[in-house]
Amino acid sequence: MPDLLIELFSEEIPARMQAKAAADLQKLVTDGLVEAGLTYAGAGAFFTPRRLALSVEGLSAESPDTREERKGPKVGAPDGAIDGFCRGAGVSRDSLEARDTGKGEVYFAVIEKKGRGAPEIIAEVLESAIRNFPWPKSMRWGNGALKWVRPLHSIICILSDEAGAEVVAMSVDGIKSGNTTCGHRFMAPDEFSVTSFEDYEAKLKRANVVLRADERADMIWSEASNQAFAAGLELVEDKDLLAEVSGLVEWPVVLMGTIADDFLSLPPEVLTASMREHQKFFSVKDKSGQVVRFVTVANRETKDQGVTILAGNQKVLFARLSDAKFFWENDLRVAKTGGQEWLDSLANVTFHNKLGTVAELVDRMASLSAEIAPMVGADPKDAAEAAKFAKADLSSEMIYEFPDLQGLMGRYYAKEAGKTDAVALAAQEHYSPLGPSDDVPNAPVSVAVALAEKIDKLTGFWAIDEKPTGSKDPFALRRAALGVIRLVLENGLTVKLDRFIDAQLVRQKVKVFDTLSNDEVTELLEEIAKHGVFGAAFKTAKDFWKDKDVSPSQGFNDLGDAVPDLSVDLLSFFHDRLKVYLKDEGVSHDAIDASLAMPGNDDLLLLVNRAKALAAFLKTDDGTNLIQGFKRANNILSQAEEKDGVEYSFGADVKFAETDEEKTLFAALDAADAKIAPAMAAEDFATAMSAMADLRAPIDAFFDAVQINADSEVLRRNRLNMLHRIRTICLSVADLRKLEG
Repeated sequence: MPDLLIELFSEEIPARMQAKAAADLQKLVTDGLVEAGLTYAGAGAFFTPRRLALSVEGLSAESPDTREERKGPKVGAPDGAIDGFCRGAGVSRDSLEARDTGKGEVYFAVIEKKGRGAPEIIAEVLESAIRNFPWPKSMRWGNGALKWVRPLHSIICILSDEAGAEVVAMSVDGIKSGNTTCGHRFMAPDEFSVTSFEDYEAKLKRANVVLRADERADMIWSEASNQAFAAGLELVEDKDLLAEVSGLVEWPVVLMGTIADDFLSLPPEVLTASMREHQKFFSVKDKSGQVVRFVTVANRETKDQGVTILAGNQKVLFARLSDAKFFWENDLRVAKTGGQEWLDSLANVTFHNKLGTVAELVDRMASLSAEIAPMVGADPKDAAEAAKFAKADLSSEMIYEFPDLQGLMGRYYAKEAGKTDAVALAAQEHYSPLGPSDDVPNAPVSVAVALAEKIDKLTGFWAIDEKPTGSKDPFALRRAALGVIRLVLENGLTVKLDRFIDAQLVRQKVKVFDTLSNDEVTELLEEIAKHGVFGAAFKTAKDFWKDKDVSPSQGFNDLGDAVPDLSVDLLSFFHDRLKVYLKDEGVSHDAIDASLAMPGNDDLLLLVNRAKALAAFLKTDDGTNLIQGFKRANNILSQAEEKDGVEYSFGADVKFAETDEEKTLFAALDAADAKIAPAMAAEDFATAMSAMADLRAPIDAFFDAVQINADSEVLRRNRLNMLHRIRTICLSVADLRKLEG
């Protein structure tokens, strides 16, 4: 069986497009070959800045002959129906066969196709792949109609086996396939021919082209690390930059240069950001963590061992770092005066056209941070101060130039402004966690501000009905919800989310009042909190405003109806994210649903502890069997209550127990109740589950020995009341009715 080699050789492909393009080439070609009837043993795609390559091993030499029978209309059907069937099947009317199917004669078409050779199929598939390639951006050049990411120069398409190699003849816009390619643009530009993938890869390497991207990356990292180690330094890891740089060179040559002393006073993160963004340089740090050198990767070897290349790079780097130093010094001037200039300018920066300015966002965050602070062990004043300064660096020149440093620069500026270490750290960490693998803040002030930032974001977009839909989440609200979940769970926090969601929804909604101050919002929230349920407190809220001689607008009247609904919906969104989070930890969705149905489901830590304890309980034999006993009791009780039109909720009495099994169950229920009630009050779910497991044997014995629907109405009622007690005790731990099976 032959092997197929394809290479599409062009001008430089942008590094960010290369990996996906190689995968797309493999999918388009292999899917096309299989659809045409060919099989293959394996395939691999490769890329460099100037070429996409595909190797397909063990390809069948030809497609098989096929025979298909297709049922058509009945004999005697209208001519139009018969002719349409013939066109669809690709046969003539004369070739149709009439067969008796037991329900009359029906036309059948027999479609026979002869197999085709692999070269013919490959030529069709590759041409189609090239003409329909899904580049994010493409271009036309010359007089041709072909669109490619950059001008396409040549195509290798060969089949090889023990007998030798054969060029698969095909042409795309005058570019004919062949068996030749070129090596490195500068070091080995001459053409050479190839006979197989192994020959192709070996000759490329001799022509100063490393075909495999992972090999180029390994060469870069290994050489750069060795050079740094030899100088007593350490290379700063950057996997994304490594992947990008390996896509910029075909023959990596690693060079290490120095940074002028003028710039060593800059924060190391600024040096790294400037070199990374503008020059694609790796940073090299000393033992203290200060960035002192850089590593660049050239695409060629030179006679002077890269001296000229380094000199040019250092000249450009000097200019870039001079800009960074200018920004840093200007920002320090503002920071040392307290940063008020930045804070004032946030009033001119729009956060969202329906949610106001960043300054308004900061005010809401400060109020919420102070409210959250006691629950996370932070000082409310520190939390409010940290929230007010958290976004200050957005107005700085450094963040305008390097947006990715927001938060991090805020920490530096906070220290220069004389803020405490806790406030400075919160400025850096309040965006975290940004993803599932990002570190979670654990400093109390940082946690308070990070929670406030995310809760305000979520409530704001819920208030203006800009919720995620399907796969669309332009404001990263799912990430924000997951951030809240991780902050709460990984710090072991008991936080009643619903109260804070309501608070921020009020702050978002009451923007309709020109006269409303943040202090008045806080006072209003305190009034609402005193009266419990938000809706029930609304009359009090109206009286509150009436006493202050404020005339609420229609938006205020709508607030009472809007906030509770939004609060429930947003909490449900948190629960959906939590299900995904717990699924990755092996907790089944029905165990989560059984826990969600219980009171206090806005306390995520309580919810997760209950779900995990229930999931562990369900994995035991006692747990599985008890659930079946509970469901049996619940089903019998529910049917009896529906039939009789009464609720059997009055206490069962042991004096009516006839059998030993009944008496044993009475005692077991008393013992379980005595353990479960205090355990649940203490949120000791493991103890509660263990006590519930002790009911398994007496419940099983009860059902085996006792007839619930006894002839005696007294016995029947007493036993149904006992079932109600079983249900009540079990449901006090979790809503077992939500469990499957």
